[in-house]
Amino acid sequence: MQGNFSEITKELVDLSEICRKNGTIDPDLYVKYEVKRGLRDINGKGVLTGLTDISKIQSYTTVDCEMVPCEGKLYYQGVDIEDIVGGFIKEKRFGYEETLYLLLFGTLPNQEQLDQLNRLLAEYRSLPTSFVRDIIMKAPSRDMMNTLARSVLTLYAYDDRADDTSLPNVLRQCLELTALVPLISVYGYQAYMHYHEGHSLFIHLPQPELSTAENILYLLRENSQYSELEARILDLALVLHAEHGGGNNSTFTTHVVTSSGTDTYSCIAASLGSLKGPKHGGANIKVVHMFEDLKEQVKDWKDEGEIRQYLSDLLNKKAFDHQGLIYGMGHAVYSISDPRAKVLRQFVEKLSVEKNRTEEYELYSMVERLAPEVIAEERKIYKGVSANVDFYSGFVYSMLDLPTELYTPIFAIARMAGWSAHRMEELINQGKIIRPAYKCVAKSKEYVPMNER
Repeated sequence: MQGNFSEITKELVDLSEICRKNGTIDPDLYVKYEVKRGLRDINGKGVLTGLTDISKIQSYTTVDCEMVPCEGKLYYQGVDIEDIVGGFIKEKRFGYEETLYLLLFGTLPNQEQLDQLNRLLAEYRSLPTSFVRDIIMKAPSRDMMNTLARSVLTLYAYDDRADDTSLPNVLRQCLELTALVPLISVYGYQAYMHYHEGHSLFIHLPQPELSTAENILYLLRENSQYSELEARILDLALVLHAEHGGGNNSTFTTHVVTSSGTDTYSCIAASLGSLKGPKHGGANIKVVHMFEDLKEQVKDWKDEGEIRQYLSDLLNKKAFDHQGLIYGMGHAVYSISDPRAKVLRQFVEKLSVEKNRTEEYELYSMVERLAPEVIAEERKIYKGVSANVDFYSGFVYSMLDLPTELYTPIFAIARMAGWSAHRMEELINQGKIIRPAYKCVAKSKEYVPMNER
C-alpha cells in the first residue's frame, strides 16, 4: 500500500468522524420500535428465526409458566454431548469423526459407517498440486483465519463443480473442506513462522490412519511426536466445539449465506470471517492473556483476597485491558453451567499433571469459583454466571503447546462439522432467502445542487 501513512490516517480520521456524526442512531429509537438488537430480547433470549434438528441447547426449564435456570445441556441430533463423550472415552476411540457423522446424517454410525467416513476423509486429505507453494506460501498472512478464508475461496477455482448445489456435491465439498482445513491451518502457520519469524520450514504429509486430532499434532510438530493423552484431549476439544445450535453468529451466517443459493466455498469463507471476530472465536485467547496478566499482578496465586481484588479490578476497568470483563465467565445462553466446560474440566487436571502445570490449574479453579461471587457483588445480573468453554480451552491448548495463532483455526476445524450440517439442512429444506427487516429512521432531505452546498 502506498502513500504517507500519517497523512492518510489523519484524512481518514476526519472522514470517519463525519461517518460517526451522521451515522449515529438515537439509542431510544431501538426501544421505541422494539428492535431486537443482536436478534436477542431484553432478557438476552434469542429471537426465533429458524428450526433445526442438528443440535439443542438447554439452559432453563419452565415451572408454573416461569423460566427457571437449570444446569446447561447440549444435544447433538438429540444425543446428550456428555453421553457421546462418555461413550468414546470409555471405548478408547477418537470421537470427532463419529460426531461429524452424527451431525451430518442424524444417527450415530456403526463401525462400517464410521470406517467409510474415515476412508473418505483420508482420501480428501490432500491439497491440489502446488497449492501449498503457490497459495499458502505466497504472501503468508500473520492471521491464520485470513489464510484459511483466502485458501477456501481459492479452492473454488480447483473444483470443476464448484457451483453445483445438489446434495451429493455439497456433501462432497463439505467433507473435502473438513479434511483440508486442518492442513491449511497448520501449513499457514508454518509459512508464517518461516517468512515472518525466521524459523525453519517443515511440511509434513498427513497420515491416512490417523484421526483429525492426531493429524493436527503430527503436522504441527517438527518431530511429529505426541502423547496419547494429548491427542485424546485435543479430540475432545474438537467434539465440544463441533456444533452449538443454529443461532451462534458463524452458524447463522452459514444459514444466511446458504439461503442466497451461493456455492459452498463462499459460504464457508463467510462463516470463517464471522468466527474470526474476537467476540466469537477469539474469546479463549483473551482468557489466556488475562491469566498471563493475573500471574504478573498477583504475588501469591493461593491468596483468595488477592485474586478477589484482581477480579474486582477487572470489572471496574482497572486491570488487564480495562474493558470491565472477566473473560471466560458467562455465556449468552447458559447461566448455571456450560456443559462443554463441565466436560472439558474433567480432563484438564489430568493434562496439567502430565505437563507439570498443576499450580496453574489450581489458579484457574480458584478463579472459576470466585469470579461468579465477585460478579454478583459488583454487577446487577438477570441470570447466573458460570465458566464457559473458552475459560478452559485456551489453557488446554497452551498445555498442548499449540501456538495462539492456531487457537481460533482449531475452533474452525471443529466447527466445520456443524457448519456442514447446517448448510445441508438449509439446502434440504429450501427456505426463502433470509432477509430480516431494518427500519429506516433517517429524516427526508432535499437534494442540493453542487454549487449551493
